[in-house]
Amino acid sequence: MAIIKKESFGKLSDGREAELYTLRNTKGTEVKVTTYGARLVGWSAYGRDYKRTDIVLGYDSAASYEKDDTSMGGLVGRHANRIAGGKVVIDGKTYQLDLNTGSHNQNHIHGGFQGFHQKLWTAEATDEGVKLTYHAADGEGGYPGNMTVNVLYSLSNDNELSIRYEAVSDADTVCNLTNHAYFNLDGFAAGPVLDQKIQIFADKYTWADEESLPDGRILPVDDTPMDLRQLTRIGEHIDDDFDELVMGHGYDHNWVIRDEKPVVEQKPGMFGFDPGCPIDYVNGGLKKAAYAESDKSGFTLTCYTTQPGVQFYTGNYLDGSLPGKDGVRFERRTGFCLETQYFPNAFANPNFPQPLLKKGDTWRAQTVYVLGRKD
Repeated sequence: MAIIKKESFGKLSDGREAELYTLRNTKGTEVKVTTYGARLVGWSAYGRDYKRTDIVLGYDSAASYEKDDTSMGGLVGRHANRIAGGKVVIDGKTYQLDLNTGSHNQNHIHGGFQGFHQKLWTAEATDEGVKLTYHAADGEGGYPGNMTVNVLYSLSNDNELSIRYEAVSDADTVCNLTNHAYFNLDGFAAGPVLDQKIQIFADKYTWADEESLPDGRILPVDDTPMDLRQLTRIGEHIDDDFDELVMGHGYDHNWVIRDEKPVVEQKPGMFGFDPGCPIDYVNGGLKKAAYAESDKSGFTLTCYTTQPGVQFYTGNYLDGSLPGKDGVRFERRTGFCLETQYFPNAFANPNFPQPLLKKGDTWRAQTVYVLGRKD
């Protein structure tokens, strides 16, 4: 069980105070989470030469996160990623969601103008970690139903950061939650991630147009720059003359994760396998989605999830407009995201898994990020 500390994270523009929770395990690894947007603020661990490195991009206060427009570290919902025209049909009724993205603001993304990552959550420390709760009202962002969302951040002594989601609604509604953390394995101030390496455990991806909207096609990665099945330098093909990369200005796409369960004893961990670890990979339905590493720092990051897809995004639109932690400005491609999710624009493509939460049901998902080190 991690030691948990609570402190103030400053005030928002309306005077409400945000809290910051720090989880610390027996190896000195720390995870920081704020009640503003249920955001992941930091993740620091000791690397080579016993140097502490924080691998998560972020800001020093809730007020700075309030100005952020990159969803940095946020708990994104009710629907992560994009919906064409902001229209969803549930039980024969069409709902118009906020139109807050696209070349002419004609589409919907990340829950609308005030998504979950822009709300002040309540939080409590538990025996398992930090539990955050938000109650979304019927009609918020255009979505039907009063929804209650719980998310539990926990940190094991094996440097596993688990994010467990749970949601219920009093009406049929949309539910597709993810975390939008930006990682840099050399540290948040290290600059571009192009020399770091990525591996995605997927044989297919969902083709997307210039608005990053899938049209239903699920294509093989073979013989394309989307083939990241082998460990690949992030910058190796990111600017190739390939339609998906040209339209996305780099990687910003959904991969279809193979339905394979990892073997518990073979999972990576910085300090070896911890038999007391609470995470049950196999029985929990977790699949290995992605793996990243840095030759410079030696840090590795493995992502497991119960979700069917993962959005690998290389920070193509970061522009350094706001000073971050320690005054660092996060420029283009200085972080990468591994957003586990249902496929984008699923309501327009019935062949995709559908992010629908039925009244009375409980929606659950889990994603685990494992921080390791290669010497």
